[in-house]
Amino acid sequence: MLRRIEVGLRPHVADTVGRKVCNKIAESLDITPESVQIVKVFTIDGLSEQQLDEVLKQGALHDPVLQEASAAPAAGDADWYLEVGLRPGVTDNEGRTARETIAIVLGISDRRSVNVYVANQYRISGDLSRDDVERIGRDLLANELIQRFSVKSRAQWQAEPGFPAAAAQVLGQACDEVAFIPLDTMDDAAMAAFSRDNTLALSLEEMHCIRDHYAQPDVKAAREKMGLPARPTDAEVEALAQTWSEHCKHKIFSARIRYRNEETGTGETINSLYKTCIQGSTSLLRKRMGKKDFCLSVFKDNAGVISFTDTHSVCIKVETHNSPSALDPYGGALTGIVGVNRDPMGTGMGANMVCNTDVFCFASPFYEEKLPPRLLHPRRVLEGVREGVEHGGNKSGVPTVNGSIVFHDRYLGKPLVYCGTVGMIPATVAGRPGHEKKALPGDIVVMAGGRIGKDGIHGATFSSEELHEGSPATAVQIGDPITQRKTYDFIMRARDKGLYNAITDNGAGGLSSSVGEMAEDTGGCRIDVSRAPLKYDGLRPWEILLSEAQERMTLAVPPAKIEEFLALAREMDVEATALGEFTDSGYFHVTYGEKPVAYLSMEFLHDGVPQMQLDAVWERPQLPAPAIDVDDAHQSSLLKTMLGRLNICSKEYVIRQYDHEVKGGSVVKPLVGVLRDGPADAGVMRPLLENEAGIVLSHGICPKFSDIDTYWMMANAIDEAVRNAVAVGGNIDHMAGVDNFCWCDPVQSEKTPDGRYKLAQLVRANKALAHFCQAYGVPCISGKDSMKNDYTGGGTKISIPPTVLFSVLGVIPDVNKTVTSDFKQAGDGIYLLGVTRRELGGSELADELGILSADVPHVDAVPALLRYRTLYKAIGAGLVSGCHDLSDGGLAVAVAEMALAGRTGADVNLNAVALAGSLNKAEVLYSESASRLLVTVPAAQQNAFEQMFKGQHCTRIGQVTAHDSLRVLSGDSVLLAEPVEELARSFKGTLNF
Repeated sequence: MLRRIEVGLRPHVADTVGRKVCNKIAESLDITPESVQIVKVFTIDGLSEQQLDEVLKQGALHDPVLQEASAAPAAGDADWYLEVGLRPGVTDNEGRTARETIAIVLGISDRRSVNVYVANQYRISGDLSRDDVERIGRDLLANELIQRFSVKSRAQWQAEPGFPAAAAQVLGQACDEVAFIPLDTMDDAAMAAFSRDNTLALSLEEMHCIRDHYAQPDVKAAREKMGLPARPTDAEVEALAQTWSEHCKHKIFSARIRYRNEETGTGETINSLYKTCIQGSTSLLRKRMGKKDFCLSVFKDNAGVISFTDTHSVCIKVETHNSPSALDPYGGALTGIVGVNRDPMGTGMGANMVCNTDVFCFASPFYEEKLPPRLLHPRRVLEGVREGVEHGGNKSGVPTVNGSIVFHDRYLGKPLVYCGTVGMIPATVAGRPGHEKKALPGDIVVMAGGRIGKDGIHGATFSSEELHEGSPATAVQIGDPITQRKTYDFIMRARDKGLYNAITDNGAGGLSSSVGEMAEDTGGCRIDVSRAPLKYDGLRPWEILLSEAQERMTLAVPPAKIEEFLALAREMDVEATALGEFTDSGYFHVTYGEKPVAYLSMEFLHDGVPQMQLDAVWERPQLPAPAIDVDDAHQSSLLKTMLGRLNICSKEYVIRQYDHEVKGGSVVKPLVGVLRDGPADAGVMRPLLENEAGIVLSHGICPKFSDIDTYWMMANAIDEAVRNAVAVGGNIDHMAGVDNFCWCDPVQSEKTPDGRYKLAQLVRANKALAHFCQAYGVPCISGKDSMKNDYTGGGTKISIPPTVLFSVLGVIPDVNKTVTSDFKQAGDGIYLLGVTRRELGGSELADELGILSADVPHVDAVPALLRYRTLYKAIGAGLVSGCHDLSDGGLAVAVAEMALAGRTGADVNLNAVALAGSLNKAEVLYSESASRLLVTVPAAQQNAFEQMFKGQHCTRIGQVTAHDSLRVLSGDSVLLAEPVEELARSFKGTLNF
C-alpha cells in the first residue's frame, strides 16, 4: 500500500527557498505571486502503518527543530497547490536516499522491499489564474520530459486534500522476452522506419549490411549451434546500433572524403580525418620528440595520459552532453560531469580525480522571442546546466578550476555542455605501469556501482541524431554523485591492492559498450544479464544490456581474486556483481539465465560498419572587409559596453557556485586579484601537496570565427588554449591537447542541402589542427566529436555554429613561479607582446556594431612559439609580475580586466603599440589579432626583460599607476579615462542574477 508523508517548515521559520522560487517566477515568467511555500512529499511503498508512525516519531525524513511532518496532507490556506514529481522510470536519487534512511531507522535488511518517491509541492498565494499556475509548472518548475505535475485550487484542496500518489515507479515484473527482428522481410522503407522508430540512428546501408551478415551460411550455422535463429535478436540489433553509432564510432571522422577546394581549384581524397589529421599529427610529433616524448597513452583508453613526475602520470578527458542537456539541462549536465569523472577512473588501472573543467555554450539568457516546440528557454537551460554541474562536481569532492561560457544565438537549437576531468595515476600499480591495463581470458566480468534502469536507453544513438520534437525521454540519465563517490573510493582501494586486471566505465551503451570493448583484449566474452542488479523490475534483456544508467564500472577480475574483490565491495557498501567471464571465443555472447540473448561476432561488432563515402566542397563566403571606426567621444562608453557583453562579462555568478578549493591544491584559481573578481587565464593545481610540481589547465574556443573560415577558427582555438597556459607560467614544451568537435550535420541530404559545405568546414578545421599542433609541438592525446548538433521542429531548423573546444593540459615544475592576470603595483611597466593587425572579422566589436567583416584573425605560429618559450623563461626568472592574454575584446578589454582585477589604474598609449599596417584607434583597441599578451614587469626587471625579448615584437605601452583610473592615450591626447570601479561594475553587472 502506498503511504504519504508531507514535510513543511514550522510557522515561525522563514521559507527562503520558497521566496527564491517566488522571485524566479516573477523574473522568468512575469507572473507575480504573493508568496510560495514548499512542502516535501514522500510517497512510500512497503511500510505498515505502524512502521510509518515510527518513521515520523524518529524524525527520519525531517528536521524536528525546523520542520513538521505529517502522514496526512499538511494544512494550508494557499490559493493554489502545485505538485511536481518524477515520471515512472526516472532515477529518484532523493527517494533512494530516503529509502536508505528509513531502512536504517527501522532495521530493514532487505531494502528492496521499500520504495520511496519524492515530490515537491508548491503552495502559491496570489491572484493567479489556473492558466498562470499551469504555466508556472510547465515552463519553470517541471520538465515534462522527466517530470509530471498536478494543480489544485484552494476549493479543490479543501474538498479533497492532497494529490493521488502518481509518482510510483513500479514498471512490472521481470521479463526475459527476446524478440527476433525480421530484417530479411523488410523493404528499404520498412528498414528506414524501423531504425527511426527505435532510435537506432542506422543508415539504410548499415541496415543492409546487418541483414546480409545474418544471411551468411557460416553465421547461420554458428547461431544454430547456440539455439538461435538466423534472424538477429533485438539485443543484437541494439548492440550493433550502439557500437556503430556516430557517438561511439565517429563514422564521419573515419569516412573517405572527396574534398574539393573551389577557391584554389584543387582537390584530394582524405581517408579518415581522424587517422590523418589527429592521430597522424600526434604520431609525427611523438617521433619528432624522440626521448623527450612525454605521452604515455593516446587514443586507446578512456583518457589520454602524459608523464607528470617520477612517481605519477596525469590524464585528461573532455566529453559533451549536448543532447541530454537540451531535454533536461539539470540531469543532462549532472550526468555529463559525473560521467566524465568516470573516464579517468577507467583509464589505465584507474586514476585519482584531480580537478574538473566545464565549458558551456548557450543562447542569450535574455532571449525574448517565441520558442520553437520542445526547446527550453536559454535562461532555464543555463540555470539547469549550472546546477547540474554544481551538484555533480561539488558532491563528488572534485574542484572545478577552469571553464568558460560562450553565447551565440544558434545555440538555442542545442546547447553545448563540455565537461572535462583531470586524473592522476601512480606510475606503478601492483608492479605494472599504472597507465596500462589488459583483460585476460578467464577473468571475471564484474559490474560495480549503481543499478541498471530504463534511464539512458538509446543515449548513444539519440546523441547521434539531431534533436527533434519526438526525441526520447529514456535517453536522459539522472546521475547520483554520492553513489559514484563511494564507487570511486572503493576502486582506488581495489586498484592499490591489485585486485583487477582492467577497468572501464559503463558509458554510451552500458554493458554492451564496456564489456564489448574490454572483450577486444581477449577476443570474446560471455555474460548473463539476469544477474545484473536492477533499480526496478520490468526491463527486458536488451534494455539491461544497453542501458546507460549511471555510476557503474566494469572490471576484469582474476578468478583467484574475485572473493577478496567482492568482500572489499561489501565492506565499502558498493554493489558489485559477477556477470560472466572474458573468453577467447571470438564472440560477444549474452544470455538471460540459460536463454540466448546475443551471439555476435566480435569482428563484425567492432569492424563491420561500412565506411562512409562523402563529398566536401569549400567555397569561401563572400564578405566585405571594411574599416571599423568609432568616434573618439564615445570611447569611454564603448569600453563599458564591451565589458558588459555576454562573451566578455564576468561569469562570477556561475564560478562562485563551484568549489575550486576542495582537496587544497588549487594555486591559480578561476578568479584572481585583490577582491578575487578578475578573470584568470588558466587554472593551476598542485595535485601532490608534498611536491611543488603542478599542472596547468586551459582551453580555447572561438565559434564566432566559424562562419568566416573554420581553418582560422581552429587555429585561434589552439593558439588561445596554449596562450592561456603560457600566461600563467606554463611550459609550451610540456603541453598536450584535447580536441572536442561539435558540428552541425555535415552529410549532404534533403534535410541538409549544404552538407558538402559543412563537411568542407570540418575538413579545414582538421587541417588547421594538424598544422598548428605540429607547429607548436602540442600533441593531441584524446578527443571526442559530436556531429548532429541541429534542431528541427515547428518548421524551423537551427544548426549550431561549428565549434571546437581545444583544451590544454600542461606541467609546471614549480607552482611558486606562476603568475596571475591582475596589475600588482604602481610603476610596473606594461608590455604588449605580439603585433596588432586589422583583424576584426567575427570580433566582439564587429558584433556590437552589427558589422560583417572577412578579416578573421590569422595565427603566425613561428614567432608565436618563440614568444611563448621566451615568456616561460622570463616568468621562471622572476621578471614578470602579471600576464594576461588578449582575446575577446582585444587590447582595450584585456587592460581593463587587469586594472579591475588589481583595483589600480594604468596609463596606456596607443602610439606605442606595434602595428602591421595602418589602423584607426578603434581597430588598435579592439582588434583580436592572435598570439598577443599583456605583461607587467617591475621597474627593476625591465632591462633584463627587454633584453630577453630583443628582436621580437615586445613594446612598452604604458605603466601601472597609483591613481584609480584607467587612462588610454593617443599620443598626448587622452582618448578615454574611466575609474576602475566603474569598469568593474560594467564587467560584473550583466550576469549578476
